[in-house]
Amino acid sequence: MLYTTLLSLHSIVRWLVLASVLVAVFRIYRGWFTNRPFDNFDEKSNRIAVSMLHLQFTIGALLYFLSPIIRYFYQHYNEAVHERQIRFFGMEHSSMMFLAVFVISMGVSLAKKKDEDQKKFKILGICYTVGILLILINIPWPFSPFAARPYLRFF
Repeated sequence: MLYTTLLSLHSIVRWLVLASVLVAVFRIYRGWFTNRPFDNFDEKSNRIAVSMLHLQFTIGALLYFLSPIIRYFYQHYNEAVHERQIRFFGMEHSSMMFLAVFVISMGVSLAKKKDEDQKKFKILGICYTVGILLILINIPWPFSPFAARPYLRFF
């Protein structure tokens, strides 16, 4: 029951992550390329995006430790590593999503230390771009060659 609830939440929060990160990316690129100042709304959009990322990562970490797929992956590693979907969830999805959260979080942390707004936007632009690409590639979309899952799971 807990596992299926977390799986559904993870599916729903994915859309909140994507929406908040895309808003932040839009504001970052607009600020970067139009030389406008880094304002309160930019700060809030970053805070919301990072909060959504961390919430999603926490749910994902809980799922990782409760998942029967992951349990199978570790119990039958030699065979499981050759099964695309099992390997995707056992290694690729989790490690790449961790890397995406790390890159974006580090970008936000580094940008806070900059005094010049354009330097903030540049660091954020680079880190968010790398992070969102990692996220988009490693989401198990219905059309994904790695592991296909529905756009939305229900409870």
